Amino acid sequence: MHELGLMQQVVQILQASVQKEGLERVNYVKLVVGQMTAAQPDALQFAFEVFASMENWLKGAVLEIEEREIKARCLDCGELFTVVEYRFICSECGSLNHELESGRELFIDYYEGDK
Repeated sequence: MHELGLMQQVVQILQASVQKEGLERVNYVKLVVGQMTAAQPDALQFAFEVFASMENWLKGAVLEIEEREIKARCLDCGELFTVVEYRFICSECGSLNHELESGRELFIDYYEGDK
C-alpha cells in the first residue's frame, strides 16, 4: 500500500506550510491525484484518517480527493484524448505519437484552517 507513504509526504508538506502560515489546525484539504499515480482514493482517505487521528492540528479535518483522468495530445493530428485502460492510442487518427497532458499529478490544491 504505497498510499500510506504518499500520504505521509502530503502530511509533512502540509504541516510545514501550516507552521509557516501560523495556523493552529487544518479543517479541510483538497488533494488532486492523477490516475497514473496508481494511488487509490479510498486508500488515500484511509491513510489521511490514520495521520489525522495522530496529529492534533489535523484532527477532524476533511479530505477531498479530485481524481484526474489520463489525457494525452496526439502529436500527429493535435487531438486531446482520454487514455482508457492505459491504451495511448489517438481516438481521432489512431496514432501512438503523443504527449501526456494530465494524469501524473499528486498535489495539495488548497487547504483551510484556523489560527
